[in-house]
Amino acid sequence: MNKDELLKEYVETFGEKGQDVFFSPGRINVIGEHTDYNGGHVFPAAISLGVYGVYGPRDDKKVRLFSGNVNGNIVEFDIDDTTVEKGERFWANYFKGMITYLREKYDNIDHGFNLYIKANLPSGSGLSSSAAIEMLMGIILKDEFKLDVDRVNLAKMGQRTENEFVGLNSGIMDQFACIMGKKDSAIFLDCNTLEYEYLPLELGNYEIIIMATNKPHTLADSAYNDRVRECHDALTKLQEKLDIKALGELDNDTFDEYSYLINDKTELKRARHAVSENQRAIRATKAMKDGDLEKIGRLINASHISLHYDYEVTGKELDTLAEASWKQDGVLGARMIGGGFGGSAIAIVKKDKAEEFKKNVGKTYRDKIGYDASFYDAEIVDGSKMI
Repeated sequence: MNKDELLKEYVETFGEKGQDVFFSPGRINVIGEHTDYNGGHVFPAAISLGVYGVYGPRDDKKVRLFSGNVNGNIVEFDIDDTTVEKGERFWANYFKGMITYLREKYDNIDHGFNLYIKANLPSGSGLSSSAAIEMLMGIILKDEFKLDVDRVNLAKMGQRTENEFVGLNSGIMDQFACIMGKKDSAIFLDCNTLEYEYLPLELGNYEIIIMATNKPHTLADSAYNDRVRECHDALTKLQEKLDIKALGELDNDTFDEYSYLINDKTELKRARHAVSENQRAIRATKAMKDGDLEKIGRLINASHISLHYDYEVTGKELDTLAEASWKQDGVLGARMIGGGFGGSAIAIVKKDKAEEFKKNVGKTYRDKIGYDASFYDAEIVDGSKMI
């Protein structure tokens, strides 16, 4: 997206010049899905699709937000207003929560601002537009108000915004990936300890293709919070005999030996996914270090199977994309990413087969689902920043 064009749109919206332009990326997750809130490992990367913001300071206490993607009016509130927005203004909560929690710690956020936002990240795509927005607001406040806050703590505040202000019981992966991203690398993150390591995404003749279902979904309205609760209930039963704080602390063998404690079909499946997916993430990052791309591909496929049968968060749209991808030439692996129930999938595809892949999978999807999927080539980029 062109910086000059964004500055021009800011002037058209607010009738004055903007001061600075920022970008906050979305994310993909190579493997490790629904493990973050279970204290497991994830392997995400920031992508070149994201959210842009043009900032202009004000000399009063008003915050004025306008989205170039939403057909609506300017959303205006006082900087010390901590009420949750409802209805068509709901999107403003991702900004408002960050302002609220940063102002609790930093009293030098003492004046309002105008903010023009525009995204080329499809909303509801499972590429984490909400975390991109939270980290956009975080990096703007850090830079413009000279806050002494590090990026990891901004990620924690983003998760708090999601959990407490918006009401989605998500883990920290999305915010961490958006703010801590590194060009051409994925982040191997232990969500239990927040220890992390950058690993180059060295895919040789292969590339990552993002496949958006274009099915509208909102995680906060979905069964996401149910999955969190089911895993928590399973963990509580395991804690009768095991000294653990999270499902991510278990390996497959230990889980198998103690699974009789759960004795509930649904909770057993949810916990089995959380444990096995964490182990897959650990094995996949070892395979990445070893340069074993075929093994990574098989583990990615296995991740989708577990998300389908044990976690039950895929649905016909995501299953169609993954299953059609597995049948194409030059595909190492494919799976749904994100919360599920819609959103997106990824495939690792040979570069010289990419166009044929998109055509074939696109046709299968349209024939089966009745409307088109969208395909994006994923460039891996740095985290949220001023541009």
